[in-house]
Amino acid sequence: MTILPLLLYPSLTALLLYVLLNLRPRHPNRLPPGPSPWPIVGNLPHLGTTPHHSLAALAAKYGPLMHLRLGFVDVVVAASASVASQFLKTHDANFASRPPNSGAEHMAYNYQDLVFAPYGPRWRMLRKICSVHLFSGKALDDFRHVRQEEVAVLTRALAGAGKSPVKLGQLLSVCTTNALARVMLGRRVFGERDAKADEFKDMVVEMMVLAGEFNIGDFIPALDWLDLQGITKKMKKLHAQFDSFLNTILEEHKTGKGGSSSHRDLSSTLIALKDDADGEGGKLSDIEIKALLLNLFIAGTDTSSSTVEWAIAELIRCPQILRQAHEEMDNVVGRERLVTESDLGKLTFLQAIVKETFRLHPSTPLSLPRIASESCEIDGYFIPKGSTLLVNVWAIARDPKMWTDPLEFRPTRFLPGGEKPNVDVKGNDFEVIPFGAGRRICVGISLGLRMVQLLVATLVQTFDWELANGVLPEKLNMNEAFGLTLQRAEPLIVYPKPRLAPHVYESG
Repeated sequence: MTILPLLLYPSLTALLLYVLLNLRPRHPNRLPPGPSPWPIVGNLPHLGTTPHHSLAALAAKYGPLMHLRLGFVDVVVAASASVASQFLKTHDANFASRPPNSGAEHMAYNYQDLVFAPYGPRWRMLRKICSVHLFSGKALDDFRHVRQEEVAVLTRALAGAGKSPVKLGQLLSVCTTNALARVMLGRRVFGERDAKADEFKDMVVEMMVLAGEFNIGDFIPALDWLDLQGITKKMKKLHAQFDSFLNTILEEHKTGKGGSSSHRDLSSTLIALKDDADGEGGKLSDIEIKALLLNLFIAGTDTSSSTVEWAIAELIRCPQILRQAHEEMDNVVGRERLVTESDLGKLTFLQAIVKETFRLHPSTPLSLPRIASESCEIDGYFIPKGSTLLVNVWAIARDPKMWTDPLEFRPTRFLPGGEKPNVDVKGNDFEVIPFGAGRRICVGISLGLRMVQLLVATLVQTFDWELANGVLPEKLNMNEAFGLTLQRAEPLIVYPKPRLAPHVYESG
């Protein structure tokens, strides 16, 4: 007798949720097409383990503008360049804010960061601080030597590997993290083969995976407290780890122990701005400073390193393209010095390789969600106020209506005479928008492009590559592991074979 009520509770709860869900007012206007939702959970089961793949498959059936119902939330998905352009250009102001989500609440200091902050004065203040002090042309040029020095450290580490295989992604993570840390903190945070680097990379990857999860509690608020997937618990634990790391950084800077660069680092600048923020929105708090540093570490390290890892994997699979890149590098830069950022503008084939990598392997396959501030009309369909917008960046860049042989790695498509010679990746051409577009485009796009181009150029110039364990290039696993960023399912393990004289690696 005492057990029966306990057994009834879940059933009654489910019935109540189902009734409430179906009592919601129907939209009188025409919604975009999409798959029929399940009771209560809606279309959540349709997302699968790799949502960008699942949503691309659904778009092939229902069209490039879809409507889904995830629990209680209306979701619209853009899966073509023309539809994405309408959302992110024509109606950009209406979709300039983020929907509520557990990642922003539990990991990003309850929306006090730049990435998830509501669109408004404080968001503009944070973005202006980044644009002026970190990502302006002057700021990027001031710290050019930092990026080049850290990339030179990477080449020495790879050249010193001898006949030992290396996990390329881990060393790339060390390089990108140290380069960003010297700008943000005034010092490196990892040694060349630092065990803590793996731990930090794991933390960053876990945060991106958790941020990319579709948490049931976000879509069915009545179930949020149950934390059915255990996501909230993991988020809180990870946040505590990062918060401790960032507290240490702030304390060092406040006491004058942090930083050793000849240029003022970003943390010192933010602390100086704390009581007199230069822009709209008032003063900076310690929490906002930590939230901003968190954004920069997460968005500025793993996205770049994973993109470079994908690029080298593609070049290993396409030796003729790698040979062509070697020829360009030898003709433009030569073999007596390392490539520098000032060389990048002359390396047209190298730039095409980077564009093609961004196309096939966008670091953020599904754009960070946006929310409709007001109802609007797209392609003749009604988009309700409060709808969440997802742009399938991955699917758009593989659209067979826009790209010839879209699954092939073909950098020449971006060269004169190719199919898309004038397309860039800076948010102006919606066929390939790895950094997003519109008001919420990635604020660090200029740094990301410089870092990825410099790393790919250096790795192309300085090494030939052989896969470990006798794996043939055509058998290399190119599967993806889904998170907020597009990681490789298996890390790239390689033998780097120096192709320049030893003194070049030492002089870097």
